[in-house]
Amino acid sequence: MDKQKQFDLHYLEMARIWARNSYCERRKVGALMVKDRMIISDGYNGTPRGFENICEDEKGGTKPYVLHAEANAITKVARSNNSSEGATIYITASPCIECAKLIIQSGIVRVVYSDDYRLQDGIELLKRAGIEVDKY
Repeated sequence: MDKQKQFDLHYLEMARIWARNSYCERRKVGALMVKDRMIISDGYNGTPRGFENICEDEKGGTKPYVLHAEANAITKVARSNNSSEGATIYITASPCIECAKLIIQSGIVRVVYSDDYRLQDGIELLKRAGIEVDKY
């Protein structure tokens, strides 16, 4: 196994561990943003800052204001002194179309994920934008 694939698998494992921080019951998703082999941001799906840590409504559906893991990681790096330009994001689930748009706009050049989201339009958009996408 080449060195890059080893790093990819390790970062994905770390994203899986990070996903455990999510308060969401239906699905826990984690994301790590890496640049020059340094973790520059992280995120997991959950409610916005200051909201209750309950992701599902009374019927078990996800509340509309729950943030996805990659959106949390991107907004977190935006609040820091780091830049996501040229970074790789490791996600436990493939991004939805909304998160794919954020990934494109943030300058991330590579997406590595492990599980498929129910829709693949996010992956298709990333590929159309020339972003490298790898599934492990």
